[in-house]
Amino acid sequence: MLTVAILAGGFATRIRPLTETIPKSMIEICGQPFVHWQMKQLAKAGVTEVVFCVAYKSEAIVDFVGDGSNYGVRVRYSHDGPNQLGTGGAIVKALPLLDKKFFVLYGDSYLPIDYSKIFRIYVDSNKPALMTVYANHGRFDASNVDFSGGELRRYQKGLNSTEMTHIDYGLNCFDESVFSRFSSTVTLDLGEVCSHLASQNLLAGYEVVERFYEIGSHQGIKDFTTFVERNMSDL
Repeated sequence: MLTVAILAGGFATRIRPLTETIPKSMIEICGQPFVHWQMKQLAKAGVTEVVFCVAYKSEAIVDFVGDGSNYGVRVRYSHDGPNQLGTGGAIVKALPLLDKKFFVLYGDSYLPIDYSKIFRIYVDSNKPALMTVYANHGRFDASNVDFSGGELRRYQKGLNSTEMTHIDYGLNCFDESVFSRFSSTVTLDLGEVCSHLASQNLLAGYEVVERFYEIGSHQGIKDFTTFVERNMSDL
């Protein structure tokens, strides 16, 4: 069974005014909300359980996706509450709904990859976490991962370094023990959690060759729209 936590609670200020009245997941792409394409892809990849970590305008996602039966996936929701908990805090809050080992996917990411294969690699790594990485070379955003020789040596957002040639692809695997020591009411950043794991050699890395798609930027929305238009019959 493959379980995915989807982080879909952000304000998405970078792409306002598109997200003034809706969450990013509900941005229309080729006649359907982005989350429709995301859910179809997850179901196709064999994902059976999805937990949406939501906050901002979450009722729109709940109303559209519902219990996931339209996609053949069981869907549940974890709400931050009155205060946003951050990307890491949202996972802590959702732990009671998640399996012992689970994926974490960003709510604005569409990743055409083999989830089952990545999960097997994660389990075989014998590490509490795994990050998928992509040889970015500064193309889509600032590279933030030092990955060489099949080893993830460092992860640090916002650090400009010639050693950083890869970027986090947008899909991580975790054991619940990574988050169980944190309070469910404390704001926590997932990037900081991953940086700490990497510094302790507890974060496995897996290099993905398929490019990622995202709708967290206006250019990303254009690129993903083009992708859907070209591949509509196969999605």
